[in-house]
Amino acid sequence: MTTRIPEAEWRRLSTLKPVALERLCNRILEELMLVAQSEDTSHERYLSIFKLIQDRDKQIALAFDGLSRSNALFKLTEMRRENLLTDQEFAEFSDETQRIVSRML
Repeated sequence: MTTRIPEAEWRRLSTLKPVALERLCNRILEELMLVAQSEDTSHERYLSIFKLIQDRDKQIALAFDGLSRSNALFKLTEMRRENLLTDQEFAEFSDETQRIVSRML
């Protein structure tokens, strides 16, 4: 996606990025705790945690790594796909941006 979002929306997305990343990290940590507390063997739990971290690292990269104005719509779409933004936060973007993201979903 090479379409640039308006400057004001770029600033808003930049302020929402750490909030959304924190939400995703909390979700991942909760998943990890469930795996760590399972009744599987220690080795099975370790392997599950290792795979989960690898998978979630890809998820983090897709939504957050290399955020720039030229890929902001794609990153915003990923944040929305992962339910990392509230409806109220998403509503702060223009109708056009919301339409583009909705189509990309």
